Parts: sequence; C-alpha cells; structure tokens
Amino acid sequence: MAGEKSASAWLNRCRAAGFALVALSSPSWSAHARAGGAVAFQAPPAPQGAEPIRLLGSEIANLERSFDGDIGIAVQDVQTNELVEFDGRTFFPQQSVSKFWVALTALNAADEGRKDLRMAVVPKPADLTLFHQPIAAQIRSAGSHKTTLDVLLTRALQQSDNTCNDFVLRAVGGSDAVHAFLAAKKIDGVRFGPGERLMQSRIAGLTWRQDYSVGNAFYRARSDVPLVHRRAAFDAYIANPVDGAQPVAVVNTLARLQRGELLSPTSTARLLDIMSHTRTGPRRLKGGLSEGWSLAHKTGTGQQLESFQTGYNDIGILKSPAGRSYAVAVMIRRTSAPIWSRMLVMQNVVKAVIAYDAAKPQEFLPGGNITTAKK
Repeated sequence: MAGEKSASAWLNRCRAAGFALVALSSPSWSAHARAGGAVAFQAPPAPQGAEPIRLLGSEIANLERSFDGDIGIAVQDVQTNELVEFDGRTFFPQQSVSKFWVALTALNAADEGRKDLRMAVVPKPADLTLFHQPIAAQIRSAGSHKTTLDVLLTRALQQSDNTCNDFVLRAVGGSDAVHAFLAAKKIDGVRFGPGERLMQSRIAGLTWRQDYSVGNAFYRARSDVPLVHRRAAFDAYIANPVDGAQPVAVVNTLARLQRGELLSPTSTARLLDIMSHTRTGPRRLKGGLSEGWSLAHKTGTGQQLESFQTGYNDIGILKSPAGRSYAVAVMIRRTSAPIWSRMLVMQNVVKAVIAYDAAKPQEFLPGGNITTAKK
C-alpha cells in the first residue's frame, strides 16, 4: 500500500506539472519486453524513499518505445549517483557533443600549467573547416582574426563553431591529447575522432581537401559521390562511430564535472558557465525546463542522407531551484522522425526528471540503478 501511495503521489505531481505520462503498470513492462526491451535491476528493490527512481525508469522506457529511431537515454542523480538508462551502454555518434571533450582537455591543460588559454592566437583561412563556422566570415573578411584560445573554446561550445573547436584541439595537442585526458581521468565508454574536417569527409565518402572549406565546395563534392558509396560510408559510421560515446559514460562524466572531480574549481565553474549560455538547441533539452530550473548543455547534429539523420543529440546538467543537479544525455543514432518529434522526446526526458525531483524525499536515499537495455 505504501508503494502504491508513493506511485500515486508521483503521478499526481507529474500531471500537475503538465506532463502526460503513459500508464506504468506491469503489463506495459511485459509488452515492452516483448517488443525487444529488457529491464534489469542492478541492485535489490529500492526502499520506499527511492521509489521515484523506479518510476523514472518506467517513463524513460516508455519515451524510448514511442520514438521512431535508435535512441539512447541516460539520467544520473548527481547527489546519489542513482542511474536510469535505456540502451545507455551502446556507442552513439556524438557529432558536436565531442566539443565537450576538447573543452575538458583544454581546461585541464590550463589547470596543469601546460597551456595558457588567454594567449593570443590568429586563425587564418587555412584553419577553416566546414559546416557551421560563424567565425569564418571574420577570418575571410580580414584574412585572419586575432583572438584567444579561451574565446575560441567559448565559441566552440556556445555556437558549436567547428573551426574554433578544431583550432583549440590542435593547440592542446590534437586527438592524442584528448585520448590521454580520458585515460588519465579514467573515463571509459568514450571515443574521440580525428576532428571535424577528417571525420565529416569520411562520413560523406570523401577525403578532406582544404578547398572544401570555401563556399559550397564541400556540398558540391559530396553531391558528386555516387549514392551507393555515400550510403556505405554513412552506414559504416553509424555502425561503428569513430566519435562514439555511451550515454551512461557521458552522464557519469557530467556528474563528476558537477561534483568538481575533473577540473579545478575555477575551471569547473568556467565550463559550466559557458555551457549554461549555449545558443544551439534551445528547443531540445532546454525546451523542457520548468520555471527556476537551469541547464548547462552541449548539442550535436550529424549529417543527413536521404530521409535519415545521424547524431541528433543533447547532453547536459539540469539544476533544480533548490540546487539539486541531474546529468542527462539523449543521443539519437539514426532517425527519420521529424525534428519536432526529436525535440519533444528530449523535452519529455527533462520533464520526467523534474517530476522525479519533485517526488524525492528531502533527504537523499540510495537506491538501485535501473537499466533498460535492448536485446
């Protein structure tokens, strides 16, 4: 009876918050299992005080089941380390989410005195990449653009500027430096690719040439690739993404960042402040926020071939009005669902976390992790 009261109270709070929930009865779990999902509790049944985490797991599973595409979802309570996931241990294409790892590597290098992010740098046309790069106009108009690594890092995260990101990446030692950072911090379940120019070219079935950075040259070259070759390259990337990350690994890293376990206090505060002013994806995770809640996040959006897109993502740290934090990752490997549908599932994950927070007791009680993994 106590468990039923807890569940009823949680559902009432969800409805009061305007969040429509699918029925969370045991038959729905059975139907989900028959549809190809499996639910496994990694610890004994949670005490009554931790009941909301079980219901959050149910809602995450329902959201995944209703989405038309390959999606991975992970949520970690930063205070208690309680974890809810669906397909959270599969490698999903990160796309621009990978800029998060570049920023961590750069700020760690600054903490260790190996790199001064305030140093002046001068990106030139030879540093331009492809796709989204707002800084390109400034570089082309003057032939170069004097700035600092800190400004480039900020633009890479907030505007998802590919040229800014690749410049910072080269300045801190390239992909090898990121790999070394991941190993030093014992971050498993994350891959890091060769940078935007090389990776995006391979996904399109091309080999990078610097003239692709000018105008529509890359798009023209990509359109000339025979469709059969483009499909092969596109499908190979989806099957084994060179920049892949497991949603569980992402939220674990975000939680460690929030707790100050990865960077100095100054660098931690700096990174979270930059990410809290991200301009991309205002209707992804951020679209699900309630009054008083905040989000520090990074989006990622991959290439599209025919009706399919790969790497439509958003990851971040949600903070409640009371100061509680939750790490969230929603990563879509491949989908042809309309954009509004992708944004809606992300918003509903946030709303489910907010409802979970409202149902938690004042004290933080440990509970069992919930895994919903595809067979």
